Amino acid sequence: MSRRILVLFCLLIAVLLIAGSAEAQQPAKVPRIGFLGGVSPSANSARIAAFRQGLAELGYVEGKNILIEWRHTEAAKLDRLPVLAAELVRLKIEIIVTGGPPATRSAKEATATIPIVMGFDDDPVGNGFVKSLARPGGNITGLSALAPEISGKQLELLREIVPRLSRVVVLGTSIRPGNRQALEEIEVAAQAFGMKLQYLDVLGPKDIETAFRAASTGRADAVLVLSSPVFTSERTQIVDLAAKSRLPAMYPQQEFVQEGALMTYSVSVTNMYRRAATYVDKILKGAKPADLPIEQPTKFEFVINLKAAKQIGLTIPPNVLARANRVIR
Repeated sequence: MSRRILVLFCLLIAVLLIAGSAEAQQPAKVPRIGFLGGVSPSANSARIAAFRQGLAELGYVEGKNILIEWRHTEAAKLDRLPVLAAELVRLKIEIIVTGGPPATRSAKEATATIPIVMGFDDDPVGNGFVKSLARPGGNITGLSALAPEISGKQLELLREIVPRLSRVVVLGTSIRPGNRQALEEIEVAAQAFGMKLQYLDVLGPKDIETAFRAASTGRADAVLVLSSPVFTSERTQIVDLAAKSRLPAMYPQQEFVQEGALMTYSVSVTNMYRRAATYVDKILKGAKPADLPIEQPTKFEFVINLKAAKQIGLTIPPNVLARANRVIR
């Protein structure tokens, strides 16, 4: 009997050892996150690259120790965002990263439990996404691009490079969060400088050419372009029309200047996307979005394209060039 018990005991130990070994050899679960964008991947390529860079800096390799479900639409098809957000929720991903307010709103409406990281947002509190910047309080956190005060600085820089600047056309999208605050700052600066403003509302791609015709008809001396997914998606068309109209223009992100635009003074949105990876990392390690403060803009960039200046016969003063973070020659 004792021998039989000994054999059974040995068999039990062997089974436990085998089970323990099999459990140890089970591959670690690879986290899967979703990325929801409101513009096409090609229009958003620099920001996506920055997000991937941020992940890589934290040791994440896509397809190896992190999986990403990419979902994108275009500025003219934002009504598809709720469908794409619902797809990501059905996939039971662990985090949704959003590229702009429309994507964040769709993600918020799709889930109240899956953590949402904003790649950027013009006004997270005003949009109703978070209770406060210090304590978001729900399932949403991330980065804020709210810095309307730079709009006045943009107008000041235009004034420095355009001799006798008196009439400026402002292109904006009235339904865009943050548009009103930026316009208010521009109006204050314009009044101080004795300039006349003409605001043109661009709600979709079809309005862009009409806006530039109105700018030419109104004898504008320069154009100031506010941030909008419409402009980001159609930046090639905007840059081309500004050049054909020989209008000096200030743009909302460096991607425009890389397309051949004259200049930008703006929040570094690409840096914000890189920083979004730190939120993903913290949440995957157990942090709750409600406890992660919204990060406000810390990096700004002033970029000038001398090729674009030459194309419209404009000379950039040396003291302005000296202040640029980057000059494209």
